[in-house]
Amino acid sequence: MTVDTTAQIEQAVETVQAPRPNLRKPTARDVIRGFGTIYGPPLLLDLLAAASVGTLVRRALGGPISCAAERRFRPIAILGVGMAATYLLALRPWLRRWGATDDEVARALPGDELVPDPAIDSTWSVTIDAPAEDVWPWLAQIGQDRGGFYSYEWLENLAGCELRNADRIHPEWQDRAVGEIVPLHPTCGLPLAHFEPGRALVLEGWGSFVVEPIDEERTRLVSRSRVPKGWSTVSYALLLEVPHFIMQRKMLLGIKERAERARRRRVDDRPSPPALDAIHIGTPVPSISGRLTVAAAADPPDTGSEQPMARSTP
Repeated sequence: MTVDTTAQIEQAVETVQAPRPNLRKPTARDVIRGFGTIYGPPLLLDLLAAASVGTLVRRALGGPISCAAERRFRPIAILGVGMAATYLLALRPWLRRWGATDDEVARALPGDELVPDPAIDSTWSVTIDAPAEDVWPWLAQIGQDRGGFYSYEWLENLAGCELRNADRIHPEWQDRAVGEIVPLHPTCGLPLAHFEPGRALVLEGWGSFVVEPIDEERTRLVSRSRVPKGWSTVSYALLLEVPHFIMQRKMLLGIKERAERARRRRVDDRPSPPALDAIHIGTPVPSISGRLTVAAAADPPDTGSEQPMARSTP
């Protein structure tokens, strides 16, 4: 039996044993809240853009103005077309690689194999002023039933997610198993496709999160989302691309904020070195020249004769 085969069997066993959350059946209220919050705003913008383009195209082809309302809509149509062009030509290329370097965009990441030939490939990154071991625990405990997603909590709860973003690391939330369902909402979740403690977490249908140390004090948190070709490309581009970026960006910044704050607290809690005047007289202390010097009294008594300086000890 090869090593690869053994690894596949172990992963299959972990998948079978993966815990299943208690998800409830969605109600009509859940569907309306979720659809309205997630898809409502981009759908309205898409309809505005389509109506704007249609109006201007019809006018360019010499079509008549049917009513006064259409005449008043023309400035709005021009604005709508301008906004759509700005998004496609300038904003969309930026949001598809926010914070990422050229190397991070081109590099293969865990989870890429789930969508090997994507129609849409987005990579986002952020630098965190904290070591990798301080960043990973925040990522490991994501989930509606655990630490939340560190994004816009009020907006997620508006969609009915019923979550609360954690502000501390919970040791009991650090263990995961490949195949377990990570809840996004009380009614649905996504399977955990890859879990490499300290480095990578991949949610099938969402994307990958990778922790990469820069040095002992800084870390890069890289996230990638890939959309397969087909109708899912159209629906994602029209309805989900902008909301996904907004929430994902806030999530990365939320992890950054929490990891850096925890590191500052730990540094502030370290005991301060003893002050010079608290050093016991006669204790060897380093001198400027690098030699050991025996500390003398701060104010030697005035005996009328010159007092010797502190002795240098080789």
